[in-house]
Amino acid sequence: MESFPIISLEKLNGEERAITMEKIKDACENWGFFECVNHGISHELLDKVEKMTKEHYKKCMEERFKESIKNRGLDSLRSEVNDVDWESTFYLKHLPVSNIPDVPDLDDDYRTLMKEFAGKIEKLSEELLDLLCENLGLEKGYLKRVFYGSKRPTFGTKVSNYPPCPKPDLVKGLRAHTDAGGIILLFQDDKVSGLQLLKDGEWVDVPPVKHSIVVNLGDQLEVITNGKYKSVEHRVISQTDGEGRMSIASFYNPGSDSVIFPAPELIGKEPEKEEKENYPRFVFEDYMKLYSAVKFQAKEPRFEAMKAMETTVANNVGPLATA
Repeated sequence: MESFPIISLEKLNGEERAITMEKIKDACENWGFFECVNHGISHELLDKVEKMTKEHYKKCMEERFKESIKNRGLDSLRSEVNDVDWESTFYLKHLPVSNIPDVPDLDDDYRTLMKEFAGKIEKLSEELLDLLCENLGLEKGYLKRVFYGSKRPTFGTKVSNYPPCPKPDLVKGLRAHTDAGGIILLFQDDKVSGLQLLKDGEWVDVPPVKHSIVVNLGDQLEVITNGKYKSVEHRVISQTDGEGRMSIASFYNPGSDSVIFPAPELIGKEPEKEEKENYPRFVFEDYMKLYSAVKFQAKEPRFEAMKAMETTVANNVGPLATA
């Protein structure tokens, strides 16, 4: 099997721009994932985020996780479980309104750091969306405008730790799923692996590369591209060794009232396909209500359910809000 795509974004600024854009295009069409290096976020900042995130887990979350595992009987598993994940998490919201000042147990320095980190990830997310626009033949800024709705995008970060698991064959760190939203940027542990994606019926490891940012495409980009790009099923495997795995996933998603539908410019572009929309038109908030109940199930029935609701969305969307 071909190797997982690792792409240096600094090459976009030189003679290798065309080759780099082609690598991004191939990754989006055939993997739904790729890994960025030389992405413009300083190594010093990433090192601080990793250090303080791991310190926060040890100080504030480790004992709670152990207690939770014990209370749920997961410390003495004898058979496989499919309804829980072996992870410890908390969530930070950035847009449209930040909750960073209100999240309990965070040191002030850590709050300030994560706000700075979120700003860098937001900027990189929007730069990547424009690169996708360029490869798709869409006007620059199209995806960002679709995501804006009337209240700005929904942007947040899930901070996860996957502690060592005594029986990794019986419980996943995170069960297999596709991501509901737009574009997801992951800063992951470079010492402990565990993230896998499903490609051609086989689970493939996403390699931990120091200071890299892993990018994956969510369900909304599959809809907007009319299936040219696909969201891909992925999971986290539990590990027995080491200190556990850190994962900081930032989700740049459409605003709650954004109307999502295949880009008209992409309809009928593929000569072997009929000139039609392959996906429904819906409000992002409605999709998320459905997704929250069936996250770990196949995505295709979600699209079918939204198609059945499509008549509730006005055909005349009107002009898209701009940034």
